[in-house]
This record gives sequence, structure tokens and C-alpha cells, in this order.
Amino acid sequence: MGRPTTKSDLISAANGNYEKMNMLISSLTEKELSTVFDFSGDDKKKEAHWKRDKNLRDIFIHLYEWHQLLLVWVRSNQKGDRRPFIPKPYNWKTYGDMNMEFWKKHQDTTLEEAKELLEKSHQEVMKLAEAFSNEELFSKGVYQWVGGSTLGSYFVSATASHYDWAMKKLKAHRKNCKNI
Repeated sequence: MGRPTTKSDLISAANGNYEKMNMLISSLTEKELSTVFDFSGDDKKKEAHWKRDKNLRDIFIHLYEWHQLLLVWVRSNQKGDRRPFIPKPYNWKTYGDMNMEFWKKHQDTTLEEAKELLEKSHQEVMKLAEAFSNEELFSKGVYQWVGGSTLGSYFVSATASHYDWAMKKLKAHRKNCKNI
């Protein structure tokens, strides 16, 4: 399926990728779960996240924190408290620094806590998505605070697309573990 453009596709893709991600995680071996992520040997993996995330907890926390960005952004703007998706002092050019702060903030969070946070936030995001109509999610100009995009595109990015990102990273880690 391509990028969702309807509410039903959004719900299906988000829940489907979340389930696929969890199935992949449940298939990881003890060695794969306990081995630190290291992508330094792959010249193609240049983005900061390949160096940042060292384990499954880090992935869970990243997903959880982006859910929080979405939840706070939507709820605040619905109440009339105008705020950008990326909170100050960050912006779309510096969000990598924000991601690093999320990572630092959760270094004492356990894997189990991170898993619980992600499960809860996924449910919250899905419940919030359900509250909007297809038109509210996927028609441009419905909410001035969304800008030139659609509200649904933010939901897709924070869920289905991000879960796909996590699966790619986990599969690359699994492949690395086979070469150890």
C-alpha cells in the first residue's frame, strides 16, 4: 500500500505496521536483543539516527516521543493554543538535536517502561485519529495550524511511516548480528 490518503487507510496502515513491528520484535533472538546496535561499518547509513539508537529501548522511546509531539500539538491547537509541531527551540532544520535530547532524556528508562509508554501512546494516537473525519484528516486547509499539508499526513508520519522506519532499522541490526 502507498502512503495513506484516507482515514481508513491511515488506521489500517498504522495498526498494521504496529503489529508487524511487534511481530518482528518478538522474533528477535536473545543475541539480537542484547547486542548493541552498530551500523558504523555501513557507509550508506549516514543519517544521525544510525549512530544515535543503540538498542530496542531507544527505538521505542523515539516512537513514543514523536507520538507525544503529535498528541500535544493537536490537542493544544484544538484548544486554540497555537503551537508548531516541532517545539521551540527546535525546528524542521534542527529536529535532529531534539531527537538527541529525547534519547538523552530516556537513558535511565528501562526497556519494559519504554515498551509500555509506546503501547499506551500508540493507543492514544489511534483514538485521536478516530475522532477526526476523513475530510478533517485528509483535506488541505481544514485547520490553519496544519499549514500547507493535511492533518492526516502528520498522523501517518508519526505512526505507519515511523513504524516502517523502526522495522528497517531492526532488520539491519538483525543482519549485522548474523555477521558477528
